[in-house]
Amino acid sequence: MFSIGTLSDRTGVKIPTIRYYEGKGLLPPPERTAGNQRRYTQAGLEQLGFVKHARDLGFSIEAIKSLITLQCHPESDCARANKIAETQLYEVRAKIARLQRLETELARIVNKCSKNGRTEDCYVLASLADHNLCTTAH
Repeated sequence: MFSIGTLSDRTGVKIPTIRYYEGKGLLPPPERTAGNQRRYTQAGLEQLGFVKHARDLGFSIEAIKSLITLQCHPESDCARANKIAETQLYEVRAKIARLQRLETELARIVNKCSKNGRTEDCYVLASLADHNLCTTAH
């Protein structure tokens, strides 16, 4: 049996996050000592490792719940788990595409800036706004 601190140390998941996962139903309720301290089994440790890995891959809480449900029903069709992973892959690729567009635009702005002179002539500031945001003197 493991304390919540030991579970945290072994998985790298912070204690408040472990409690959050419990509250969201990603971890089974732990046993409690007479002093009401949480005690986790090896299975709880392994499930937290599963949840952490899934979160590291960007899966949502709901997706992880679905994956846990599938894992607990080995007779289920693997295609459902694959569909969840495909959806996550699509979302990651969409984020990468947005970040690449962001990188391109920032590089364009930075490269066009003369890097010297007055801010009234600054390309960075001009590219961010159509008008001067300073309506009063500071």
